[in-house]
Amino acid sequence: MDATGIVRNYLKNKGIHDYFIQRQGTEYKNLVDSYLLSEEKAIPSVASLYRPVTKHGDPRIWFKNLGNYSKPSDILGIIAYGNKLHVINITQIDIQKQLTGSQNNPIKELIEDIRNVSNFISNELLLLLQNIANRGPIPGMLKADTSIGRTLETLLGININSSKKPDYKGIELKAYRDKRDNRKNLFAQVPNWSISKFKSSEEILDTFGYHRGTDFKLYCTVSAIVRNSQGLALKMNSDLQLLIENSNNDKIGDFVSWTLDILHKRLLEKHAETFWIAANPSIDLNGIEHFQYKKVLHTKRPIISQFDILLEQGLITLDHLIKRNKDGKVAEKGPLFKIKSNAVNLLFPPSQTYNLI
Repeated sequence: MDATGIVRNYLKNKGIHDYFIQRQGTEYKNLVDSYLLSEEKAIPSVASLYRPVTKHGDPRIWFKNLGNYSKPSDILGIIAYGNKLHVINITQIDIQKQLTGSQNNPIKELIEDIRNVSNFISNELLLLLQNIANRGPIPGMLKADTSIGRTLETLLGININSSKKPDYKGIELKAYRDKRDNRKNLFAQVPNWSISKFKSSEEILDTFGYHRGTDFKLYCTVSAIVRNSQGLALKMNSDLQLLIENSNNDKIGDFVSWTLDILHKRLLEKHAETFWIAANPSIDLNGIEHFQYKKVLHTKRPIISQFDILLEQGLITLDHLIKRNKDGKVAEKGPLFKIKSNAVNLLFPPSQTYNLI
C-alpha cells in the first residue's frame, strides 16, 4: 500500500520510521513488530516499511497476514504504541462496541493500557500540586507578572529555561492568577519573516512603538474583530492559509504573516496535555506577594479547526511585548497568542477539573 503523507508523518512523530531518510531498495527495508487486532485476538504481524527502486521510490507499507484480515477498500487505523504498530480494521469492527462492552477484547485492552500510562504522569503531577497547595500561601520568587509560574516551577524542581517543550514530563504548566475574564497564554511564535513585508520585531517597534516614561515599547493586544489604538488588527486568509497582521495606514497595510500550519504545530506541541493551575489573587504578606494554588483544569489534544475559528471571533488574540533596552537592543517576549478563559472549552475536548484545596 502507499504510505500516505498522514501515515509517514505519524510514524516519524512516534519515532517508528522516517521515510525521508530511507534509501531505495528492499535491502533498506525496515521491519516493525505489529499486531492485527480483531474482536477476539491480536494476530502477530510484521510491518514492512520501504521505498522500492521503481516508481520514484514512493513510500510503501505492508503488514504480514493483512490479506486474511481485510478486504479491498477497507479502512485501517494504525496505532503506534510500545514501539509496535497495532492495526484495527475500522470498516469491519465496531470500535465503540468493543470499548464499551463488558467483555475484555484486544482493542479495549490496548486503549486501557495507553490510558493508564498516560494518566500515570498526570496523577503524579496532581499529587505534587496537592502537596504544594496544602502548604498554604507560597511566597513569590520575584516581583513580576511571571512570578506565579516561576515559583511553581521551582517548587516542582523544574529548571527555568526558554525551551518550547512542555514543562513536566510532557505536560505543559500554565499557572495564573484567578481573576475574572483574564486571558491564558497558549504559546509564543514570531511571524514568518521570509513572507512578511517587515523583517524583524525591531521594524515593528520602530513603526508602531511609543514612549512610556523612559521606555520605548509596543505592548498591545491585537484582535481580528477590532483595531487597537495603534490601528493594528488580525485577519485570516483561508485560501493562502495565513494569519496576517494589518495596519490601517494605507502605506503599510499587511506587514507580517504567520502560516497556519506552523501555528497549528506550535499549539499541538505546547498543549498536547496541559495543567492550567489557578491561584487565588495574590496575597501581600509583609510586602511579599504570596500565592495559594487552588484548582487545576486538565486539558488534552486541542481541536485544530477550532483554533482558526476562535482567532476570527477574537477569542484568541495576539500580544506584542517589544521593548528597546537601555543598550539599544530590542527584546521581544512574544508575540504571545492568548485565549479568553470562556473559550478554553471550545478549543479543547471535554476536560477535567481538580480542586487542590
